[in-house]
Amino acid sequence: MLIDKVRFTGEPCLAARPRLLSLRYPNHEEDWGVLRYASLAFKNTLRNKRRSLLTISSIAVSLCLLGILLAIYNALFNSVATPGQALRLVVRHKVSLAQPILAAYESKIRRVPGVKELSPWNWYGGTYKDSRDQRNFFARFAVDPAAFLIIRTQLDMPENQKRAFITERTACIVSQDLADKLNFKIGDRIVLQGDIYPGTLELKVAGIFEDPDAVQSLFFNIAYLRDSQPVARRSFDSTIALLADSAENVPRIAKTIDTMFANASPPTKTESEQQFALSFVSFLGDIKFFLLSISAAVTFTILLVTGNTMAMSVRERIKEVGVLKTLGFTRNTILTVIIGEAVTMSLIGGAIGLCLAAFLAIGIGKAGAVFASQLNQLSITPATAAICLGVAALLGLISSFVPAWNAAKTDILDSLKFSG
Repeated sequence: MLIDKVRFTGEPCLAARPRLLSLRYPNHEEDWGVLRYASLAFKNTLRNKRRSLLTISSIAVSLCLLGILLAIYNALFNSVATPGQALRLVVRHKVSLAQPILAAYESKIRRVPGVKELSPWNWYGGTYKDSRDQRNFFARFAVDPAAFLIIRTQLDMPENQKRAFITERTACIVSQDLADKLNFKIGDRIVLQGDIYPGTLELKVAGIFEDPDAVQSLFFNIAYLRDSQPVARRSFDSTIALLADSAENVPRIAKTIDTMFANASPPTKTESEQQFALSFVSFLGDIKFFLLSISAAVTFTILLVTGNTMAMSVRERIKEVGVLKTLGFTRNTILTVIIGEAVTMSLIGGAIGLCLAAFLAIGIGKAGAVFASQLNQLSITPATAAICLGVAALLGLISSFVPAWNAAKTDILDSLKFSG
């Protein structure tokens, strides 16, 4: 009998192996390899359907979170500036964004070579209707209308609405997404109750614009704001936005302005529009460290989940491993099948998680664009998807290697006697 030729070392003898394989796999010499066991690995993931479903669900949720975090990180720190952003700079207080700078700086900055146009930007804040309703929160800036329209090179709005914004003192313009959200129309009255600035402003919607770098935003005439404030508060700006004549001159302009006011009170910090947008996000802390830390925690969680699942799955199949070895399966083959099962399960969960992440990224991007315009186009890029699937496959490999190795090196007699 063939079983008599099995050694106590746990391996079929060389004379028995070809005959054993030919009984089960007549063409084993031609197609013996890793890929022939892909279907077996996939079927093994369905042996315990409840456990597999829970594991895949856990991996999907974890990969969804990881995909969102990586997409946010990529949008904030690796995004490419739009043509308009490449030419725009923002001058603010060197110490803190919450501190104002002098309006008198405007005339000095305007004389810097390479500055094409500039406009003061004052963050108004204030309350629209009920402050407890998050739908009523949006960016509200006081600007110089004529200069603002020159600086915003990608702003799209009908000419008659532009003229109304420039000529009417109480006029304001709103972004298209904000108009859709709060149902604003041309001619509507918007009442803002001040908090940073005392008093109440009554604005009239003169235009609705589209600008990829300004979402959920309202802009109104800074002259109207200054006239409503005490004299002492009229000489300050939150920031000064400026347009350079070329992208090549941007670094030189920034350095010249900061050098000009290095010994002034207050000193300035001049940065690109992209960097300035991240200043709002920095109020929450070290966002880069936060995102990377959460991503690491999510990755470790996936490792624990898949490792625990594979350990239980392999333990239940020790006797089956002994049978496979009796039929002629080698250690490497058994190792491949078990690892393939874990990797398959991880990739299924990862694919589902990425689909969820792609769907959620749209809503998260629109909500976060108020603080950073880079998030407006938040999405799961092919690079992010590849990284997430690579992480899923790698974690499946790592989590299953030790259980698979232990099972593969167990000899036939110990496997068949296992009562687990």
